[in-house]
Amino acid sequence: MSVMIDSSKSQDATPAAPFRRRAELIIAAVGFAASAVLQGGVALVINRADAETLEESVLPALTAAGLDVPTADAHTVLNTLAAWFGFSLVVIALLCAVGWFFATYRPRRRSTGWWFAGAGLACLIGTQLVLYPVAFLFFLSAALFAVRKPTPGSRT
Repeated sequence: MSVMIDSSKSQDATPAAPFRRRAELIIAAVGFAASAVLQGGVALVINRADAETLEESVLPALTAAGLDVPTADAHTVLNTLAAWFGFSLVVIALLCAVGWFFATYRPRRRSTGWWFAGAGLACLIGTQLVLYPVAFLFFLSAALFAVRKPTPGSRT
């Protein structure tokens, strides 16, 4: 009889596992990595290229993709596009950093998902809806914050 009581006490004494937002953080990290590669790559290539290189390599690729960019204003248009991509990448990085901070140190807060939703909106607006698959990853992470509830009995 006493053995049964001792075993039940040892089971109750085990500490609960901490609640983590691992899935949300991984999805947001994949979204940020894709955003950094795609947006940062476009901004870097266009900003480092001279007018001659833009006309020889970038403009034919854009016209093959279906974008009609006038050759007279190509340098200005592409530099503006690169500036938008670069600025929105900085905004996405800041929003993700704040979201990662709160998700790591306060994983029970469901309102942290708004930071990742903002990163998704910045990705959509900053790329003029071009990177909507990447923005979907940020929205998915934000949705998981809204849907997943902390497990009962878990600790922070």
